[in-house]
Amino acid sequence: MCLAIPMQISHIDGYNAKCTAKGVQREVSLFLLQDDDLQVGDYVLIHVGYAIQKISEQDAHTAWELFDEMYLQEVASA
Repeated sequence: MCLAIPMQISHIDGYNAKCTAKGVQREVSLFLLQDDDLQVGDYVLIHVGYAIQKISEQDAHTAWELFDEMYLQEVASA
């Protein structure tokens, strides 16, 4: 199973960006979304270092809430 993590773009330099999520910052490639009008503050799904889809802020927060729920269930069952 593959997961894509929602992150917010904090800096753009050409086809590269710094993105953050829940206090974690990563360098990512925007190359796959070069035809999209991406701006600082936009939310994208990140998979293996590449932004693969632009998403809404609401979708990002919904995904983070689901990931938090899965983590809490895993911890509770350990």
